[in-house]
Amino acid sequence: MELAIPILPVDDLGAARDFYVGRLGFEVDWEASEDGKRGLLGVRRGTIRITLDCPMEGHGRDACVSLQVDDADRYYEEWRQRTEVLRPPRDEPWGARTFDLADPFGNTIFVMGPLR
Repeated sequence: MELAIPILPVDDLGAARDFYVGRLGFEVDWEASEDGKRGLLGVRRGTIRITLDCPMEGHGRDACVSLQVDDADRYYEEWRQRTEVLRPPRDEPWGARTFDLADPFGNTIFVMGPLR
């Protein structure tokens, strides 16, 4: 099986854990950190995987990850109760239902599901 896993820059692994695990319902898959603030953290939710990197040097900042899900509205209803959403779901002319949110580090999470 081949798999692409995005790596997002974060400023604090503890704050990243609070957001991705505590608010978005991901679970910790693995962690490589000596102090809980710096290092790498792998999270997963179903088949979605993300690696969080602190400090992420040499890869740029303000990243965007697209999460393809089976029902964008279900994720929107769950996540809007826990964090600020940048844009509510809408039907795109190219055939998907999408919404956006941002993590505490300025990374955009673009959620995309099928049209209703």
